[in-house]
Amino acid sequence: MMNKILKYLPYKSSFLFVDNITSIDENGVTGDYTLKSDSYFYKDHFPGNPVTPGVIITEIMAQIGLVVLGIHLMVNGVQKDIVMDEGSFPLLTSTDVSFFKIVLPGEKVTVISKKQYFRFGKLKCLIVMHNEGGEPIAKGMFSGIIKNAVKKDQINE
Repeated sequence: MMNKILKYLPYKSSFLFVDNITSIDENGVTGDYTLKSDSYFYKDHFPGNPVTPGVIITEIMAQIGLVVLGIHLMVNGVQKDIVMDEGSFPLLTSTDVSFFKIVLPGEKVTVISKKQYFRFGKLKCLIVMHNEGGEPIAKGMFSGIIKNAVKKDQINE
């Protein structure tokens, strides 16, 4: 039931970094992703010793912790005066991430996001990524908006 939100994600298979949403409500989301060993970015980062690039770790955190939560909040009408329409899409506006461990091909990671605020279509979350052992991989503050979200009173104009 929680995974129905995944159909709203604007990514194609090669850049979709969400496998499962395990919990979601208006205050946060938890989800996971298993890094595929044959992903395109491992070929050259680094040959013979592949490591997940920090930008991919950041993207996984953003997709699960910010985009999934933002879409959930919009689709479920948490912010009553702004809605998503067919032209709306989530947009990451800022991040501040610290990295603690590397992520290898084939590893499963879990992302836990806690909403800091959501107002005027802007969402800010504290997001932590853990490995299967529960150790923190990365932690950061992420902000974003729903681009082209419209006020309800503009829908019928």
